Amino acid sequence: PSDLPEKKMVFKGLVANKEDMNKLMLTPQIRYPLPGGSALITFEKAEVAQRIIEVKEHMVELSCWEELEDLDQCRMRVQAAPVEILLPSALEIRLTHSSRSILVSDLPSLDIAEEALLDKLELFFSKKKNGGSEVESREFLGDSGQVVLTFTQDGVAELLIERGRIQVPIVGGKYEVKISPYMNGDITNLQLQPSRCPRTVLLSGIPDVLDEESMKDTLEIHFQKASRGGGEVDALAYVPAGRTGVAVFVED
Repeated sequence: PSDLPEKKMVFKGLVANKEDMNKLMLTPQIRYPLPGGSALITFEKAEVAQRIIEVKEHMVELSCWEELEDLDQCRMRVQAAPVEILLPSALEIRLTHSSRSILVSDLPSLDIAEEALLDKLELFFSKKKNGGSEVESREFLGDSGQVVLTFTQDGVAELLIERGRIQVPIVGGKYEVKISPYMNGDITNLQLQPSRCPRTVLLSGIPDVLDEESMKDTLEIHFQKASRGGGEVDALAYVPAGRTGVAVFVED
């Protein structure tokens, strides 16, 4: 109506492009098995890794503490190969609303164990006077600081979600927590494509002739020398013979 006084208002919130609203950010975390007698070496520059791979076989000198007639005993042959991993290229997820579950967030940062916090929440939300019911399961969602509570009865979760925020007593104080719907996600389609790590090289055929730390030092010293086609080493992981390991690759 024209007779209402003019009032200045400020709208605060997240500004985003419309086309970005339904995008899912996917961060790959690839686990790569390493057999015994192998190593992964990551260089600071991709061109160094490519040179090492092209040579294929490398003669690495060992530190011999005594004179040996056979100099071959002071050397070892290792093979260099590219690291091929599978990365997701397309992902489809079907989201469904869980009718018996709620997501509890905005939890306070307290010096209390996760199990103790879950006990407090379960005790509070299992009481009818608090709008709850018998809790079937509870789950702490990793580092997100959120908890999923699932009730045995239908309709309880919906009423709590309508309330939005609830005061919950925890360790002598009352804290307001947020109640939201909990969505289940099922992967319906996942497509993968092979990808080569640009800066990382797989070394294999490493004999068990030095202890772990000495072998890592020997490999790093050898492959950082420009005279052998190497360069600055960013990281090196070594798995001795008779053991196995797992390397985790994250987005560069």
